[in-house]
Amino acid sequence: MAPLIIYGATGYSGRLASEYAKSLNLDFSIAGRTEHKLKSLALLLNVSYSVFDVTQHDLTDSILRESSVLLNCAGPFAHTSKPLIEACIRNKVHYLDIAAELDSYQHAQKHDKDAKDANIMLMPGCGGSVVMLGCLATHVIEKVKTPIKIEIALRIAGTISRGSAKSAAESITSQCLQLVDGSLVGQDVSNTAEFDFDDGSGIVTSVPVTFPDLLTIRKSTNVLNIATYVNISDATFPTGDLALLPEGPTAAERKITPYHAAVSVTSEDGVIRKAALHIVNGYTFTSMASVQAAKRVMDHQAIPGFQTPVEVFGKEFVLTIPGSEIVDL
Repeated sequence: MAPLIIYGATGYSGRLASEYAKSLNLDFSIAGRTEHKLKSLALLLNVSYSVFDVTQHDLTDSILRESSVLLNCAGPFAHTSKPLIEACIRNKVHYLDIAAELDSYQHAQKHDKDAKDANIMLMPGCGGSVVMLGCLATHVIEKVKTPIKIEIALRIAGTISRGSAKSAAESITSQCLQLVDGSLVGQDVSNTAEFDFDDGSGIVTSVPVTFPDLLTIRKSTNVLNIATYVNISDATFPTGDLALLPEGPTAAERKITPYHAAVSVTSEDGVIRKAALHIVNGYTFTSMASVQAAKRVMDHQAIPGFQTPVEVFGKEFVLTIPGSEIVDL
C-alpha cells in the first residue's frame, strides 16, 4: 500500500486532490465507498484503490495500517471525521482533512492526547479557509502589540460544489458562533461587518458565519476574541434538490473566480491593523494546499497531536500556492 491514502477520492474535491497528487508524482492510493467510481479513477491515474466505509472498523484498520498518512476528502465531515480520526489513532497514521465544519476540529481537539500518545498528527483543515485565514491572521498578528480581537472574512466567488452544498445544508440550522473571551457563544446573523477585500469592490458587507477558524486561529494565535464572516460576491446558495446540482465548477469557471480574504486585528490600546489575501478559486486552492500538506507530512514535517497548518508549516504556507498574495492595507 502507498504511504498516502486519499479517502473520498471520487468526490469533487477528492478528485481534484487526486489529480494534483498525480501531477506531483506522489506515491498514493485512493479510497472510498463506491467501487465502480474508484476503479475508473484508479485506472485513469494508474494508482491502486481500496473500498471501505468508515463504519467498517476492521476493514478500515486493515487498510490504514499499511499507510502513514490519510487525507480525508469525504464530506459531510460530520459523518466521516470522527471514525477516521479514531481509526488513524488506532493504526498510528497521520490524519488530514479539508473540512469546513466544526465537528472535525472538535474531534481532533478531543483526541489531542490520544494522538500524541500514538505519535501521530491530527490536522483537519489542511487546505481551504483554515490555511487561507490562519496564515493571513498570523501575518497581521505578528505586527500588532498585544492583539485582543480578530475579525476575518472570506469572499467566495463562483458556484459551490454539490458536496459543499450538502455539508452546508446539514449545518444550516446550527447556531452562528463567535469566540468571546475564549468561549464559543452564539451571535445574531444580523451582526454584519464591513471589509475591504482589496479586489476593486471597495468596502463590502459580510455576514457572520461559523468557520472552524474560530478554533484554529485561537489555537495558533492565543487571541480570545474572534469573529468570522463570509461574503458571496457573485453567486447565491443553491436551493431545491441538491442532488441535481452539477458536481462542481469547471476548470474554466474556477480560473475566472478567484477568492479573497480580509482581516482586521485590534490591539489592546485600540490600534487596528488590516490586510487582504488574494488566492485562486477555493476549490483549486484546497486541492493544492491539502496535497502539499500531505506531501510535507510524508516528508516527516509533523508534530504529534491536534495541529493547525500555520503552526506546523508557518504563515508563508499560503504563499507557496501559486496565485497567493498578501497585501497590507
